[in-house]
Amino acid sequence: MTVAIPTLLTPRLTLRALRAEDLDAFAAMHANPDVMKTLGTGVTRTRAETWDIMARMLGQWALRGYGMFAVVENSSGRFIGRAGILHPYEWEGPELAYGLDQPYWGRGYATEAANILHRWAFIQLQMPTLVSYVLPGNQASRNVLEKLGASCQGMTRLFGTVDAELWQHTTPG
Repeated sequence: MTVAIPTLLTPRLTLRALRAEDLDAFAAMHANPDVMKTLGTGVTRTRAETWDIMARMLGQWALRGYGMFAVVENSSGRFIGRAGILHPYEWEGPELAYGLDQPYWGRGYATEAANILHRWAFIQLQMPTLVSYVLPGNQASRNVLEKLGASCQGMTRLFGTVDAELWQHTTPG
């Protein structure tokens, strides 16, 4: 079975299917404790664990018709993170999710990726609802979501162990 994963383009980024050659950069990102503090449990991941995460992300495309993309910086061609629509089995609905490697923080890349994903999810996929989860204290992520017009609905618990803010997105106007 072949799954068609689209490519989304912004002025500075390409969002495309994850590839085996992304593993080195993705594993380095997952080995950074500062990055992992923003992505859930705060636990760093090994190269093998990162490979399994990539496989799960790609598998979601086949099972749900949407998923996570590799984020590539157009000017350098470098893998700089991942972004897309995340929807683990346990969750009620899809999440607009993103995570960038630390050297690429503060450049507006998360907002740029989230903006195109927001439009893609609501317009192309016609999703009726979309949320994002933010760990308490992650002001940079809150800023991204506020720029998209999302609003914080309070706290929730993910995977039974992680407390996070629940942000609700509105359809583009």
